[in-house]
Amino acid sequence: MTATSLRLVAHGHTASLRRAHFGGADDGLDEGGLRVALAQAHADPGGRGHLGVHDICLSSPAAAARQTADAFGLLPTIETALADCDYGDWSGLSLEEVAGADPRAVHDWLSTPDTAPPGGESVTTVRDRVGSWLDGHCGAGRRIVAITHPLVIRVAVVHALGLPTAVYRQVDVEPLAIVRLTGQGTRWHLRLGAPRAG
Repeated sequence: MTATSLRLVAHGHTASLRRAHFGGADDGLDEGGLRVALAQAHADPGGRGHLGVHDICLSSPAAAARQTADAFGLLPTIETALADCDYGDWSGLSLEEVAGADPRAVHDWLSTPDTAPPGGESVTTVRDRVGSWLDGHCGAGRRIVAITHPLVIRVAVVHALGLPTAVYRQVDVEPLAIVRLTGQGTRWHLRLGAPRAG
């Protein structure tokens, strides 16, 4: 089998992300998020150094991911496996608002990745979804760029390295961060290094 090259790109800033709200409506990039994404793309015309040559570009269905792809001049195919966590009844609310209404539920959610917000997905469920998608591409010999959400990238890294799901809380992914994974056979490797062309 040939190695798969995967670049996971976190979408730019949204109003919900800046306010640290759970998901929320499908808000797009805010003015600052779009400006920074465009500046990053213009600093590297064609995105080759940042994203490399790719065979396929995929995107979460969310507006922020699609707009980030557009800022980089990419034409992604929508991939539902890359969707953000469904926060159910907590969508659009801040942690403080949810904790004020139901402190026990927040405690359980913060303590256990298997706990889901009412009507939503647990982090374990997101990891299972993203992990299945990752495993399906390992060793396929494709060069993939995927624009998605910070949480999705966090659980992807944890899954790729075979770590317990709870470790995702120790992985920080900033807007427009690029995480590189290489998959060969049935194993993924995290690649750290300076961007390069090609």
